[in-house]
Amino acid sequence: MAPILIVGASLAGLSALDALRAAGHDGEVIVVDAAPELPSDRPPLSKQVLAGTMEPEAAHQPLANRLAELDAEIRFSTAATALDAATRTVSLADGTEITAEGIVLAMGASPRRLPGGELAGVHVVRTLADSLALRRDLGASPNRVAVIGAGFIGAEVAATCRGLGLEVTMIEAAPVPMVRVLPSAIGGFVADVHRDHGVDVRLGVGVSGLLADGDRVRGVELADGSVVDADVVVVGIGVVPSVDWLEGSGVPVGNGITCDETCLAAPGIVAAGDVAEWFNPHFGERMRVEQWEHAIEHGAAAGRRLLAGDDGEPFGSVPWFWSDQYDRKLQMAGRPAADDEVVILDGTVEERRFVAGFRRGDRCTGVLGVNRPRHAIQARMRLVESLDWAPIQDLFT
Repeated sequence: MAPILIVGASLAGLSALDALRAAGHDGEVIVVDAAPELPSDRPPLSKQVLAGTMEPEAAHQPLANRLAELDAEIRFSTAATALDAATRTVSLADGTEITAEGIVLAMGASPRRLPGGELAGVHVVRTLADSLALRRDLGASPNRVAVIGAGFIGAEVAATCRGLGLEVTMIEAAPVPMVRVLPSAIGGFVADVHRDHGVDVRLGVGVSGLLADGDRVRGVELADGSVVDADVVVVGIGVVPSVDWLEGSGVPVGNGITCDETCLAAPGIVAAGDVAEWFNPHFGERMRVEQWEHAIEHGAAAGRRLLAGDDGEPFGSVPWFWSDQYDRKLQMAGRPAADDEVVILDGTVEERRFVAGFRRGDRCTGVLGVNRPRHAIQARMRLVESLDWAPIQDLFT
């Protein structure tokens, strides 16, 4: 029998492998990944590893210690270069081909970069090597760190740098931080938290380019003509799904690999994690989610789907993430839109400790807890049961 092939030893890819074995699949499974070793667990890379409070080897994926019992052939430094979906044949960079019984696509995504990003002192934070390279530069006591992008990576890196006593400017083209995942009223709160901790926050202004002194960055030129002097620059402007190699494969690609509600992209081919866009029946919309816990759940669902034949079950989920910034822990369940109504259900924004619900008519599209972990988890459990607004409101009355 042909093997099952997993492209990507990512969190989603290994979760799919775990699900295959848990469901009783005892056939051959091959995992290929372009990286030279198992990719690290990403959440600590912008926080504990970067700050030097966690040893690099401790930042391993949850399943790293169970690889032997999962009994897969794992080929590192082996990129997938082409796919024929009709025959489920994958070409590899070493010149070999694998024709598989089923394929899991879990390659993840790559960070966007700026022109001129090859300058010394310019960093992204996606891999352990990225984090350690930035940590070395921060250890040299730069005069200022410029963080381009106020999403989760940018905001966490800015907070970590301030914790190290460094001067930080955070630059965001949108009018508020985290505009992709939080309504503007809450994004404004995030900006204020960073200002409270001494970050120079520049909002609503784009970046024209990087300035250099020889082969090293010396600053960032903004679209309004101003310049931020910085000898370390961190670029956190999002990621791009790793799908270029799928051109002409027969697998549909849009905002990532296009899957149905069961994670199926083509017959015998599923996708999961950062690289996959699927129809989430719980929310009734298509989405691509770049979150740690989602990668685990989505990978497991994709693995089970591969074994289900014509009886695949829809994968409906409530996205969930957390972010540690200074002494604030942000935990959010759901998928709110920028124009959803924000209702403070508990606490106050002014005291920096609250629960916010995001309302769209009679629906609750999400709940954010700031230093309210118990409330956030309870709200998440309610959202898993139903997106109705009333049960969420009842939690706080």
